[in-house]
Amino acid sequence: MELPAAFKTKYERLLGDQFPAFLQSFTDTPQHGFRINPLKSPAQLDVDTSHPIPGIQLGYYGKVSGKSPEHQSGYVYNQEPSAMLVAEAFNPQPGERVLDLCAAPGGKSTQLAGMMQNQGLLVANEINRSRAKVLVENLERFGVWNPLILNETPEHLSKAFPAYFDKILVDAPCSGEGMFRKNPEATTYWNEEYPAECALRQRDILTEAVKMLKPGGQLIYSTCTFAPEEDEQIIAWLLDEYPLEMIPLEKQAGMSSGQPAWANGNPELQDAVRLFPHLFAGDGHFIAKLQSTETAKPTKIRKQEASASGAERKEWQQFAEQNLTNFQAGPLLRFKEQLYSFNPEIPALNGLKVMRPGTPLGTLKKNRIEPSYGLAMVLNPEQVQRTIALSDDQWQKYVHGDTFATDQIQAKGWALLVYHQMPVGFGKVVNGTVKNFFPKGLRFQA
Repeated sequence: MELPAAFKTKYERLLGDQFPAFLQSFTDTPQHGFRINPLKSPAQLDVDTSHPIPGIQLGYYGKVSGKSPEHQSGYVYNQEPSAMLVAEAFNPQPGERVLDLCAAPGGKSTQLAGMMQNQGLLVANEINRSRAKVLVENLERFGVWNPLILNETPEHLSKAFPAYFDKILVDAPCSGEGMFRKNPEATTYWNEEYPAECALRQRDILTEAVKMLKPGGQLIYSTCTFAPEEDEQIIAWLLDEYPLEMIPLEKQAGMSSGQPAWANGNPELQDAVRLFPHLFAGDGHFIAKLQSTETAKPTKIRKQEASASGAERKEWQQFAEQNLTNFQAGPLLRFKEQLYSFNPEIPALNGLKVMRPGTPLGTLKKNRIEPSYGLAMVLNPEQVQRTIALSDDQWQKYVHGDTFATDQIQAKGWALLVYHQMPVGFGKVVNGTVKNFFPKGLRFQA
């Protein structure tokens, strides 16, 4: 990889004696990592857990194939090791109201949901429509319960959620310098002015994020760049402009402190964390945690009301009685042709660009419900009256979208398909054949 000359000159000046090792790190093989999903029921996983990532719950060095059963079923999520540390610094608690403002593709959102144990409210937002669709897929596959997934601008969100969230994550769009090793193409659009241009956008995003932070709430800011313009200088600006104070982050081996000299000299900036690839086994990252010192009362908002009709609620009840055991949905919301369970804490959705208002339970058909893939992903086998244990060949047929025969169930009806104890979706048994309901957009050749 050929780094831009101006980039090398800049960091030789900033890093001094460390620059040769820093430069050498760009020739090293990028680190890979994956996390095991704590939201799923116990299963037999064929993954290598012999190389745990220090400080990451259920995080391991290595990579799991995207075409493996563990990945398809949402039991594992591939994520760069440094990126995992952001959620650990965020440290969300069960029951909190949490916003991931720039959430796609969903790595940090899925990690937050796991740490929250699916309790509380997770709002995951992505301004780019195509990336928001990927966010939906990953949260659904991971079995996140009742997330609110939006495709909104920060400006519009701040009007819907004034002083609302306990914690907000801004994993900001940035110049991506820390990802050059993983994505060498990023070096082609880097120039000396690019970090400053990104910083302007980051300030706009943070201006709206602060409006959504409730008094005493916490704001976590992270980037995958080394640029002081987007890191220490952004935090210095936040501390000057808003009633915020730094929360010191614990530093493990290989982690560096923020550099006050790279901004306005504020010693609080040392409380941030820098991850350099020549010191830490991961890509470049910056993480800072701030807390609101506001004392005003949180703003009340008008909440979303359940909108399913009496007939639709009855259809769901009949489906649940016939197919499920010990499963309790939340309030029911009809959204387009889908019936959803949703978190009653969410605001009224009128005017918001909603990708998912909660967990999809099923598609409303004439006098019946066709269960959704999203429902299958939040269930464990003990919550379903009928399951089919798939062979290797049957799983491959399922993910390819094919029908297959079964002798495990004779009566017509729905069954949860399970592979090595991992729920992978619903099938409908008709005359000894399992009809395939794996979403067409997710199908692949295993």
